Amino acid sequence: MVMHSTIVSARRGVFRAAILLAAWSFAAPAFAQLNDTMTPIATPDQPNAIEIGTAPLPDAKAQESWHSQYGSKFARNVTVATITPFLPDAAKASGAAVVVAPGGGFRTLSMENEGWNVARALAERGVAAFVLKYRLNQTPADMPGFERSMKEMFSSTAARPRPTPGSPLDPQQAAAGLAPQLEDARAAFTLIRRRAAEWKIDRDRIGMVGFSAGAMLTLLTELAGQDAKPAFIGIIYGPLATVTVPADAPPLFVALAADDPFFANGGFGLIESWRAAKKPAEFHLYEQGGHGFGMYPKETTSTGWFDAFVSWLTMHGMAKPKG
Repeated sequence: MVMHSTIVSARRGVFRAAILLAAWSFAAPAFAQLNDTMTPIATPDQPNAIEIGTAPLPDAKAQESWHSQYGSKFARNVTVATITPFLPDAAKASGAAVVVAPGGGFRTLSMENEGWNVARALAERGVAAFVLKYRLNQTPADMPGFERSMKEMFSSTAARPRPTPGSPLDPQQAAAGLAPQLEDARAAFTLIRRRAAEWKIDRDRIGMVGFSAGAMLTLLTELAGQDAKPAFIGIIYGPLATVTVPADAPPLFVALAADDPFFANGGFGLIESWRAAKKPAEFHLYEQGGHGFGMYPKETTSTGWFDAFVSWLTMHGMAKPKG
């Protein structure tokens, strides 16, 4: 029993470290043309952000701060969770909605590339979108301290073995380590459903899409989110561990690049689990794209993930008004 517990704990630790590493270190060839220096910036105006009602992180010492990297904006040390609505024109609104969960290893949030830009594009296609700025693990307030802490974490992680393909994910254990973030995701669904009439949203057609760490949060929102119950989920370059699929599991969309340095070599257990349970699953494995491609303009076919996602939503009746 002790040995089993140790193995599970080690797998979970390596899994978290892989997500953190993925968030911090995008594939270099994919973003060679962009400035990878993290530059502190003023907190941008977020006039439409709505606090979702979860408590501020206890004992938080650092204030929320922002920086730019790869030509995009990132948030750090988020202690108060919000959602920012991006609503479509009434003339083309489908009535469906998506909670968008940016990635960042639960230490940063790629608010622009994996948040606002995704939500804006969804709204243009008639789907309401809500960018979830969830609470994060605390990091040093100053940028040099943050960089140093990340390097120290990676150096200690490098020697650890990675989980073998097919290693199952225990959602309850994973959820225990991400309790604040999962609480934020659940609260987002509760708030959107409560204001569904105001935002002209169908309460039964609210799904979730996440990127990297946000993809993990999206998966856990389905597997361990209790009352959240997304109508569909999108996993964009996230972990694909084997899971036990709920009897009422929603349609699943997955996009991953074959040269993703973190999640492309761990097997495709998540897709296989969904298919074995006879639940709808769509999987796009792009030849190139690295990790963290999101909405960045690139010359790889991975840029097609968004159009594929919208086509998939349309196929499931989410991108057009309910007849």
